[in-house]
Amino acid sequence: DMQGKTDIQVLAWAGDGGTFDIGFQALSGAAERNENIIYICYDNEAYMNTGIQRSSATPKLAWTTTTPSQTPKAERKKNIIEIMAAHKIPYAATANVAFPDDLMRKVRTAMGIKGMRFIHILSPCPPGWKISSEMSIKIARLATESKYFPLFEVFDGEEYVINYEPKGIPVKEYMKPQARFSHIKDDEYQLYQEFVDTEWEKLKLKATMNELLKKRRISS
Repeated sequence: DMQGKTDIQVLAWAGDGGTFDIGFQALSGAAERNENIIYICYDNEAYMNTGIQRSSATPKLAWTTTTPSQTPKAERKKNIIEIMAAHKIPYAATANVAFPDDLMRKVRTAMGIKGMRFIHILSPCPPGWKISSEMSIKIARLATESKYFPLFEVFDGEEYVINYEPKGIPVKEYMKPQARFSHIKDDEYQLYQEFVDTEWEKLKLKATMNELLKKRRISS
């Protein structure tokens, strides 16, 4: 923009480690300044390229080489989309490799908006998740169908739009096929289910509040 080249789309592409952890300082600064870029986070929930070490994107109780089954990760996954939305950037969205049409639409939407745009894509890593490559897309779809990874957009940090109504299958059906969760007990699955259900209800409430505020503005 400073050079007068206003027709160029600047795209940043980074993994979850670089986004959630080691690069977050720069990302937060860019968001606060509302830099005119599209930032895409490719999230496979660990530092997969360097040996499957845990990141703050790694879900609670997951196995990694630095959180073995005897002492799995104790902390919940960082809610990066809400953190980015809290910067009040023009556009933030979640996406999933199992829903390519939704992903492509969101990229097109981002391209039509000026300012900081953030897209968070969930993408399984077969070795890190301990699944076969053939299962990748199925597992990714189950992440959304179980409400573990809902698909939604946030405009200007305020307006929440849910893009897909999940089937609401038990989160255990998403987690059980992944050997990184093979050590989890039934009571731990139940706690996971309660957390996922609560987060989904909170998201629906945010989307509902948007509709109520719109109606109030129209009526006034």
